[in-house]
This record gives sequence, C-alpha cells and structure tokens, in this order.
Amino acid sequence: MKDFESTSLRVRGGQLSLLDQTRLPHDEIWLECRSVADVIDHIRALRVRGAPQIANAAAAMLGCRAAAGDEAATLVRAAAALRDARPTAVNLMHAMDALTDTLQHAGHTAELIDQAVALIEADRACCDAIAAHGEPLIAPGDHVLTHCNTGSLATAGVGTAMGVIRRAHETGKQIRVWVDETRPLLQGGRLTAWECGKLGIPYRLIADNMAGSLMASGEVDVVIVGADRIAANGDFANKVGTYPLAVLARYHDIPFYVAAPRTTVDPACASGADIPIEQRDADEIRGAVTRDGFRRWSPADAAVHNPAFDVTPAHLVTGWILDSGAFRLDDIGQSALTAPDRGTASGG
Repeated sequence: MKDFESTSLRVRGGQLSLLDQTRLPHDEIWLECRSVADVIDHIRALRVRGAPQIANAAAAMLGCRAAAGDEAATLVRAAAALRDARPTAVNLMHAMDALTDTLQHAGHTAELIDQAVALIEADRACCDAIAAHGEPLIAPGDHVLTHCNTGSLATAGVGTAMGVIRRAHETGKQIRVWVDETRPLLQGGRLTAWECGKLGIPYRLIADNMAGSLMASGEVDVVIVGADRIAANGDFANKVGTYPLAVLARYHDIPFYVAAPRTTVDPACASGADIPIEQRDADEIRGAVTRDGFRRWSPADAAVHNPAFDVTPAHLVTGWILDSGAFRLDDIGQSALTAPDRGTASGG
C-alpha cells in the first residue's frame, strides 16, 4: 500500500501506525497496528478518534492487510468487524461499505488497495474544501468558540471545524479561540489546545460550563463544531455538550455552524431521533486516567449515564459547512444535504 502520513496516521512500508491520542498532550506515542483487532481496540479506546480519521484508520488497515496477501473473503469479514467499532460515526460505515462493495464486485484485492488510499486522500482534499467554504463566515477579530477536537488529529487533513478556524488564522484575521475542555475525556483540553499551540493560534481553555457566561458578556462571536453524523433533515450528532452550546448560541443570537465532510450526512437517517447514541464506560465519569493510573472521584458504585454524543436539532443551526458548500436551513428544506451532487454553496 502507498505510504501516507498525517498528524495522527501513517503508513510506511505496508505498516499502519496511529498516534495514541489518549496520551496527548504529554506523550507523542505511535502505535503499530499489526491486525484488524488492534485497530478495533484503538477505535473503541479512542486512541484514534474523530469520525473521518476512524474511517481512514479502518480503510488503511484493510489496504495494508490486502497488500500483505489477505484474501477477499477475509477482508470482507474484517470490514464488517471494523464497521461495528463505533455505532455513531457514519463515515466509518460509508468507508467499510464502499470497500466491501469493491471486494464483492472485483473479486480480488488489488482494487481495494487503490480505493483505500483514495478514500484517505479524498478526506484530505475534503478538509481543504470545508476550510475554503467556512473561512468567509469568520470575521476579522472574531472570538470563536469550539467544542471537542476537529483538527488534523481527527482527519487526514487540516480538519473540519478546526480547519475553518485554522484557515481564518492563516489568512490573518486575528481571531481568538475559546476551547471547551470537553468533558468527560477532555478532547478539547488535551487535543485542541495542543493543536492550537502547534499552529500558533491564540486560544484560552475553558470548562464546558463557562460558555454561557462568556456569551452573555459578549465575548463569543461565533460557535463552530464538528459532527459524527448528520441526518437528512439537518439534525446532527456530535460530542456530548454540543446541544447546550447550540441552545445558548440561539438565546444570545450568536451564529452556530457545524462543519463536516459530506460523507457524514446519512440520507437513510430521517432525523436526529434515528441516530444511535453510544453509551460509554461508567469509569469515564467516575474518574479519569492519569499518568499515574486511574483516579476516582466518585463513589465506586455510583450509577452513571455516559452518552458519547448528543443531538442538536436543525432549527438551532445557522449553517452547515460541507466540502460541497455552505448551506442554510432553507437549503436543507430543499434536500440540499441529500441531493446526489450535494447541492451548491448558498453563500455566507
């Protein structure tokens, strides 16, 4: 398989390695993936995360296994197992379905290797297109609030929501970023802050429950987040904590955008009510894994509700920024998200 390298995924000499995102920002450790089971474990443990990058990791693993000589039937079973690793991330499902279809129609593995590379390279180009469509929506001097991590760690390119922020910074707009810590696993505090620091983007880290008071005091100009699945009607699932941001933004009359690849749109999903929400391990709420081990702050037997995502209804969204354009609610009513060509940009 062709060599490829991004911030958190690389293929060298037919060997897939992933940057362990659970060890950031303190330790940059690359994990060699020697089997499909390794990748499934890394996806479930969030060592690799972000809907696009999960799909990329799975596609790269199948490409590497095909190059190593695995037969088509073995790869079809592997794709099915990978597809089930995260139930909400629709990009993973699209990628595995596409590669499975290739295997079943071609009857051999050579075409799968090329397609796996093409999927990853398409994600990189997709990120550039999202950034291009989204950057005009950020005004010079804006204070931008974002949630979770949507940058180059979560994709093969510059990122989705973070890619828009990065492009606005690179064009000299003098923006400042509020980074939600993103409880309970702190993807904002650990990962987005790390990326902003690497890129030289001015940022300040906040606890999730500080966003409302910042909006009330006029210190937030725009909110931009990513998505793990977008329903046909524009409802979308993203890291838990996104929905209250949308409610707060609407109350304070602040633009609220969601940025994602068009592969995140699920035409078979009519609304947010149809999006499956993953329930994660209770210990993610009861405490945290530190460099010295697990630190518990709740009673050991505390009952826990721990959904990985929440659903934001379309009527709270100012615009959807896809690689195919920026869309408003009126566009969604005209099926812009699910049209075969995914529509055209409707402007700022």
